[in-house]
Order: sequence, then C-alpha cells, then structure tokens
Amino acid sequence: MKLTRQKHAKKNMGFYKNNFSFREPFQVLLDGTFCQAALRNKIQIREQLPGYLGGAVQLCTTRCVLKELQSLGKALYGAKLIAQSFQVRNCSHHKDPVSGSGCLLSMIEEGNPHHFFIATQDQDLANKVKKKAGVPLLFIIQNTMVLDKPSTKSLAVVQKLQTNQLVPEHQKQSIVQLKEQEGLAKQGGEKRRKRKRAGGPNPLSCLKKKKKKTQEGQEPSSEKKKRRKRKRNRVKAEAVQPVPKNEEE
Repeated sequence: MKLTRQKHAKKNMGFYKNNFSFREPFQVLLDGTFCQAALRNKIQIREQLPGYLGGAVQLCTTRCVLKELQSLGKALYGAKLIAQSFQVRNCSHHKDPVSGSGCLLSMIEEGNPHHFFIATQDQDLANKVKKKAGVPLLFIIQNTMVLDKPSTKSLAVVQKLQTNQLVPEHQKQSIVQLKEQEGLAKQGGEKRRKRKRAGGPNPLSCLKKKKKKTQEGQEPSSEKKKRRKRKRNRVKAEAVQPVPKNEEE
C-alpha cells in the first residue's frame, strides 16, 4: 500500500513539475485543520513530507492562519504550536485579518505564481482550490498524507497548452522579444512575404519531342532497300548463269 501511494505521489509530482514548473524547495502552505489532523494522527510533517514529495520542502503559513488558531483557544493549542514553527508568508491582510481559508486562497491568486501547495482538511477550501489550475492539494487520510491527483481545471489548462490554444503571458512576451532581436518584426515579415520564390522549369517543356514519321521520310528508305535487294538478286543470277559450250572448247 505504501509503495502504491508513493508511486501515485511521484506521478502527480511529475505532472506539476513538467507542466507548471514546480521546483525544489517545494513551498507548502498549511492551515490549522491540517496541523490539527497531523497532531491527532501523530504525523511528523517536517520529517515525513519531504520523503513523500521527493524533495526539499519549505513549510509555510500566514498571519491570518495563526490569528485564527489563537482565537479558537485551548482546543487548537497544539495545532497553533505546530503552525508557529513554520515560516510565515506575507499576505495582504495586515490591518484586517481574514479567515485562514480566505487568506490561503488569496495566496494562490493569479495563477499561483509562487508555486504553493495547499495543505488542508477543510473540504470547502479544498473544493475552491480544485477550481484553480496548477495548485497541488495535500490532505490527511487514514493516518497518512496524500497528494491529490491533478484537478480537472489543471488537466484542461495543460490540454490547451499542448494544442497551442493557450500561451502563457510571459511566454508571449519572450516570443516578441526574440522576434525583435532576430529582426522578425511585422515590417520584416511583410517584406519577406513579398519575395517570390524562383520557379522551376515547366515540366511540360522538359518532355522529349516525339519524332514524327512521315511518309516522305519512309519512302527513301524503302526505295533504298528495294534497290539493294534487286542488286543482290542480280549478283546471284550472274553467279548461277551457265558458261557457253564454245567458250569451253
């Protein structure tokens, strides 16, 4: 069972690495529900997660998540201690903190540019994360951490990329810059379109002309043959002709 789970994780990680440029160290944003589930199931997140994802990991959270855990009191005191040991990523809610789930959603807006993983047990948050492309989702089930399979949204985006129906904005800018460097701007492209390729010879003109056999051309050759035949017959006749008796005496 462990090998199968590891195999699925490796396959899913390959998908995000190849299609969304995820690289080590992998940044994982955790909320209070995930920390509480890890504490309840005696999971050592810092020790176990790098081996499961197959690379170095940075465990992160936000100020909003910490404030939410603090407001919940003693019931989530242990989860708060775990979350406090993680790196704190800056969010846009310094003056007006929001819920932990709302804060994590704001961290993956605009295409998840920082390549965050989201680790949560909040089903509502998980459903919202699945509606965004390129956001890996982690959760705990049966005392183990699980990397969810790529969402339908992520698969659809990759499908469009593969069929060249959608090009990321940063790639478009790179293509334009390369064209300008190589002198392939619009003006240069128009000039090149006006050039005509050198045409090859007309294939009909390359055909060999057929020699026309006319009766006039055939008549001289037939007459020559007849003359030669008469000459041969005459020579044979002279050779066979008997010698007169007077000449023998």
